[in-house]
Formats: sequence, C-alpha cells, structure tokens
Amino acid sequence: MGNQGEEKKSTNHICIGLLAHVDAGKTTLAEAMLYESGSIRRQGRVDNKDAFLDTHELERARGITIFMKQAVFCWKDMRVTLLDTPGHVDFSAEMERTLRVLDYAVLIISGADGIQGHTETLWRILKRYRVPVFVFFNKMDQSGTDKDMLMAQVQERFGDGCIDFSEEGTELFAESIAMSDENVLEYFLKEGTVKDDEICRLITERKIFPCFFGAALRLSGVSEFLDGIERFCRERKYPPDFGARVIKISRDENGNRLTHMKITGGSLKVRSMIGDEKINQIRIYSGAKYESVQEAQAGVICAVTGIQKAAAGEGLGMEKENSVPLLEPVLRYRIELPDGCDAAQMLPRLRTLEEEEPELHIVYLEEFREIQVQIMGEVQLEVLKSLIAGRFGVEVSFGAGNIVYKETIADAVEGVGHFEPLRHYAEVHLMLEPLPAGSGLEIRSDCSEDMLAVNWQRLILTHLYEKEHKGVLTGSAITDLRITLKSGRAHLKHTEGGDFRQATYRAVRQGLKEADSVLLEPYYEFRLEVPEKLVGRVMNDMERMSGEFGAPELMGEMAALTGIVPVFEIKDYQREVAAYSGGRGRLFLSFSGYRPCHNADFVIESFRYDSERDLENPTGSVFCAHGAGYTVSWDQVKEHMHLPSIFSRSHEVEKMRQAVPSGSRGERSIGVEEIDAILSRASGANKKEKGEPRRTHWSLRKREPSPENIPGDTGAYKTGKQNTDARKEYFLVDGYNVIYAWEELKALAKDNIDGARGRLLDILCDYQAMRRCCLIVVFDAYRVKGHKTEITDYHNIHVVYTQEAETADQYIEKFAHENGRKYRVTVATSDGLEQIIIRGQGCALVSARELLEEIKQAKENALEAFSQKSPEGRNFPMRTVSEEIKKQMGVSGYQNQDSGI
Repeated sequence: MGNQGEEKKSTNHICIGLLAHVDAGKTTLAEAMLYESGSIRRQGRVDNKDAFLDTHELERARGITIFMKQAVFCWKDMRVTLLDTPGHVDFSAEMERTLRVLDYAVLIISGADGIQGHTETLWRILKRYRVPVFVFFNKMDQSGTDKDMLMAQVQERFGDGCIDFSEEGTELFAESIAMSDENVLEYFLKEGTVKDDEICRLITERKIFPCFFGAALRLSGVSEFLDGIERFCRERKYPPDFGARVIKISRDENGNRLTHMKITGGSLKVRSMIGDEKINQIRIYSGAKYESVQEAQAGVICAVTGIQKAAAGEGLGMEKENSVPLLEPVLRYRIELPDGCDAAQMLPRLRTLEEEEPELHIVYLEEFREIQVQIMGEVQLEVLKSLIAGRFGVEVSFGAGNIVYKETIADAVEGVGHFEPLRHYAEVHLMLEPLPAGSGLEIRSDCSEDMLAVNWQRLILTHLYEKEHKGVLTGSAITDLRITLKSGRAHLKHTEGGDFRQATYRAVRQGLKEADSVLLEPYYEFRLEVPEKLVGRVMNDMERMSGEFGAPELMGEMAALTGIVPVFEIKDYQREVAAYSGGRGRLFLSFSGYRPCHNADFVIESFRYDSERDLENPTGSVFCAHGAGYTVSWDQVKEHMHLPSIFSRSHEVEKMRQAVPSGSRGERSIGVEEIDAILSRASGANKKEKGEPRRTHWSLRKREPSPENIPGDTGAYKTGKQNTDARKEYFLVDGYNVIYAWEELKALAKDNIDGARGRLLDILCDYQAMRRCCLIVVFDAYRVKGHKTEITDYHNIHVVYTQEAETADQYIEKFAHENGRKYRVTVATSDGLEQIIIRGQGCALVSARELLEEIKQAKENALEAFSQKSPEGRNFPMRTVSEEIKKQMGVSGYQNQDSGI
C-alpha cells in the first residue's frame, strides 16, 4: 500500500475528476485509489452495492453513478479532491458542469472495449474546457486486451500526444514527449533527456496526455498511476480576490439546501456574505460524511448552507464568466399526475428538482394545466420517476416523448418594441444577429449613456436574460444569436420599469418576425458496430434517416459506421439494430448539437403554432394617440416608431450628436462636400444587403412622449441650384437659431426677446408672400413645464411652439424625416448636425445668413412682380398646406377666420 501521508501536511493540492463511458470501471478505479491511499479500509464494489461513493439508493440499485460525488485523500505530498462523475450519457449534464472546476481529468477506457461513442464525446468536451487529461486503460486483466492495439487506437482518434508512460526510461518515451514542443525538442537533442517540470507544463498545456494501464478491481497498476499523478501534477495559482464556481445544488437528509462550489480565488469564511446572503456553514464532503470548517481556501471544493439564490454552473465573486453547455436534453415529456394531485401545487416541488438538475427545464403550461420536463434519455426518465416518488410521495407517469426543437435566424435584423399606453412610455431598438452553431444566446449593450441612461440599459438587459424567448415558427426557444441593445428612449415622467419589460419583449418578437427564421433540431453523433455483411443495410438505413457518415471501418468480422443523424429519426433505432443483427450490433449515441431541421415544413405544420395568437408573447407594439393607447402590428411598427432605425443615417448622426459638447453651438459654416462625405460614411456603415431600411413614421399626434433634449454641433452650407421640382414646397425656419444669427435681431433680443420674435415673423410674412410657399417658423418651448405643442397662425405663416422636452431641432428633423421625400422641403438653420440630418432626408438647406441675403435680394427682385395683385388674392395660411400635413400637424378641419373657410 502506498504512502498515505495522512499525518503530515500536503504541499500540493489538486482537484481530479474521473470520467468514462458507462461500465468502463470508473467507480471501481475511484475505490481502488481511495483504498490504496488508506482513506477507506475496504475496497467496495458496484455489484456488491457497497461502493464508498455510491451513496444514493438509486445508484446502488441500478449499479451506475447518477450524481457527482466527492472524496478527499492524500498520496505522499499531494492532497487530492476526487470527483466521481456520472458515466451514463443520460446524466452527462452534471458531468459537464464538473469539468469547469477540475485541475486535471482522468479518462478511463475499458481495455476490453476500447474507445466507444461516449468516450469521444467526453474527449471533445474536455478539449472545449481545456482540461489536462490522464488516460487510464482499465480491465487490462481480461483476455483479449492488447496494449499496443489500444495505444494505436487512442493515438489515431485523439492524436500522437497520447503517450504510454509505462515506457518511461526508454529513448522512445523521451523522444515522443520532445516531439510535442520545439523548446523541449531542442533541449532533448542537446541533453538527451526531458525535465519533469517540462513534462508537467506540456500536460497542463494539453500537448501530451499520459497513458497508464491496469486493472482497478485487482489494484493492478493503481499505485503506479497515483505516483504518476503526484509526480506530474502541479497545484494551480489562484488570485487573491474571492471567486467561486457552483458545481451543483443538493439537499441533505434534513432538507437543507447545499450549494456545492469550488473556491477559485481568495477564501470563504463562515458568516461572510455572498451578495445579500450569509454563509451559515461550510462542509468538506468525503463520500456521505463531511467535516465542518470555518474557512475554505482557494482550490477547495465545499458545500455551503445559507445560499438560496445561486444556481448550478453560476460564477460567484470574480468568477462571472458563464458558457453554454455542450450537452443538453433533446427530449420533452409531459408529466402525468395521479388523480387528486393538482399541477399548480406540484410545480413548486418539481422546481426544487430543477435547481439540482437545471437541464430538466420544468415548464408549466397554464392554459392546459400541464407540466413538461426535458430529459436526455429513458434512463433519466426512470430515475426522475423514482426521485419524485421517494421525495414527494407522488407516483407520476410520463406521456409520449417529443423532440426539443429550437429556432435561430439567418440574417441580421433590427427589432423594435414600443410600449405607450396612457401615462406609460418606453421604446427599445435591438440588433439581432445570427451566431455559429452551438453559441447559444449572447446578450450585450452597444448604446450610448447619453442616448439612454445606464439604469434603463441595465433593466433592458435584465429583461432579455430573465426569460426564455420563443421563436415565431414553432414557439421553440431561440438560440445561436446575439441580441444587442442599440438605442432606446424613456420619458422623464411617465416611464416605469415594467414599460421597458414590455418594450423589450416586443422588440425581440418584432425582430424575429422580420428575420429569416430557421428551425433547428438536435442531432446525435453515432457509432454503429455490426457484422460486416450488414454494412449495406446500415448505410441504407442512415441515408433514409437523413444521416451523414463516412466510410465503414473494418474490424475483422465486424464493421463500424460513424456519423451524425437527426434524433427524430434514430430515437427508436436501437431495437431495430438488435433485431436484424441478432443481438451482435451495438449502437452508441451522444449529443452532437443542433443543426437546421431536415424536415422543417413537416414539423412546423405539425406544431400549428400561430405567433400572432400567442398573447403571452406579442409581436406588435402599443402606441398612443388622443389620450388612448392602440396596437400596431409587427409589420407596421417601424412606420410608427419614434427613434430612427439603427440602420438609418439619422441614427448615425444622432450618435455623432451625443459626442458634441453642449457649449459648442455657433455659426460655423461647412461645405456641401463635407456634409455629403459624412452622410456617405454613415450610410455605408449601416448598409443592409436586403435593401433600403424602412423609413420611420412620425406625426405630431403620435409624439406625445417627450424626446430628450440632445445638443449638437453647428454649421451651415449653401442651398445649391434652384429647385424646379413641381411638388408643393414647405419652408421651415429654426426661429431662435435665426434670431441669434442676424445681428439686428440679436441686438433686439438682448432687450426684448418678444420684440425680436415679432420682428422675425413680420420679415418672414413678407418673404412668404414673395416665395409663395407654406412657411413654418418653429420656436423652442422645451423648458416650459407642462407645455404642449402649440400651432398658431401669424398672418400668412404658421408658428409652432414645441412641447416640453422637445427642441426646435427635433421638431424640424422629424418633420423632414417624414415629408422630405414627398414634398419640396427647405430648412433654414445654422445648426451643422441638424443640417446633416435634414440633407440626409433629401431636403434643401439655407443658413441663417444666406436666408437674410435671399430675403434682401427677393425684395429687390419682387418689387415689380408684387405690384400686381396675386391671381389667388390674399395668401391664407391653410391654403398652402396639404391635407396630409394638416393631419400630421393636428389641424384637420382647420378653418381660417379671415378666409371664412
């Protein structure tokens, strides 16, 4: 028996996990390692139902590991926390969560069976999580095992980095290690040897994978294996700040909630706080027994009481990074409760099981009063049934199983959600982009704090995280896409937290409706071994099931076929294999991931899901007009939204406006070429391959929520050549901008702003009579508390005083955005960024100074033209306004007192 090292302090503390295909002897090896180290006095056996780590009665009854177990032992100067993970594929989710806390993994391969289907899945997952691996070939005492053949197989499947460490001391051994790294090879060529520290580094970097051989049941090769681990493993260096990774949730015999975690930084003490929860007790488990401690240092795996909110797989403290599980359930079953058992009362009990096994995805369909659960396979279904009966005393059954489908999108789109019933307001713009298969759901923000306050942004991200969003094809969960918050708007007075929840949910759904949605289905990776004469039959079957596979692998009288196949097609194929092969065929299946559905039309039709009738997940938005909210369907939302599209030029200019200091306004003239260049860059940066984005719709009646007052830069440019367009012309003037740009009015405004405003209106009345257009002067009233948009007439022109929190810039920009392509719209302003927006809508522009010069020139040129009476008589204001603009201004049915109309 090896050096137990129980009495002296260990200097090297590592965490090792055991992984294997079912029946490879994983728990037997764990028993042997504990026995050799002196941690247990008698080596238990799975078939005798007395294994030290099979503590649950279900495990002893079935002879398989269902739950991850922990044991602690010492070997020489090394202290080891050993984690025995489930080997059956149906319980792989808990095994995968364990990998994130491992320093090293031991992959056990049966010497009699060699590499099997699930073994390759484990290798792929270990590679993903970058876990260093030791390989232990077990059951080498059985007849027919061939060490050389096993090494050839593992090197062919997993690479030349798999090295036989039982050959240590030979020149071939050192040469094989040296070939894995240039620096090591250079040293080896000079010195003829390889240092242990270099071997440790290569193992940690996953460049080599030590392979050992033995028979755990007979304790053969176990001591040598432990010596190899002690020699070539090194303790990790941990940061000083607290961090922890939750492995799983369980409950003790008294029903106390236990949160199992590995401390990945700093330390954790009893009575310390994690968030707003206090640690009551820290336990170090070994088998079914535990030791209570006051403090757990970094590297220790412990179970704590007092935490109720942490979930399996979650990071605490500095350990915030989470990843999408590679293995997930692919089958959904309906839980059928016995008579007299209410589903609503049973649901909270089942939620406790979901805490322990998050992949169960307990779903309650209220309209049917039905509970559904997701599982990996039929063995897990039987175990779940036993758990429910043992813990809650309820005998349940399960309905027919269904495939768990998912949905994604094929193109990037903008999703817009607006929620504006009376006295509520929120608008959210999201970018939805497809990601590579297996990426899951990625949520982030790319929105300026000047555009939307950071507290609202955080709330929107919370709402995106808190819910499983449904697709629009079958109502299945969405995956493999990135959702980015790009812009949003809140009202200073009327916005509440729940408003953004509604706007966010609706933005996701609206985007999904616009996108090219793709239905995804789960695929299995399969390995099918049959007699060679049946290969043709197998290949035909796989083609019929829409599978993909390579050339058959011949193994004497047997042949193996590997590939991928839809779960929908192969889920019941195991019985068929047993029948036509006379029991000689073996089918190994492991979850491969989600891919586009091979029979999407059939599946979508069978679901009969109507996204428009899903009242819990509306696709449209709610807007407000005349003091009442009204619903707008998803395909018309972008014609009513208040913010510009994230693909539009206006959105880019709005972002530019945020970066300009508020005190930078002035009369700085920039040229047409410069503005065109800015617009070109903004347009090119947001160009969509699917064509021009929809223009946003805006009308005065639908803009009761006040947009934020955002300052911008200034400048002006020339009008350009005369427009001979026959369309009706509207001439908008930024009132105060012009007043402070004209010296006469600027001087007058210092003494009397009302006088300056009146003088400007008189000048523009004369100008309107000469230009024969609809002239609108806009003045800021955004600082007047409670002020509503006010539209009046001053002789033959219109005067607009904006509502509270709305600037003249914003009024003019929105007017131009809606009408710039329909009519001849000219804007007089010296605000440079406003000019960029206006020009982007196809409007003509004049600066304040150019307007003054034009008015002077027009007076001189029009003296003779205006000497005769206009054929239409007097210029009445509303005669120059089209019916559509009247509706937008809220003056439909307007009558001018002077005209008698």
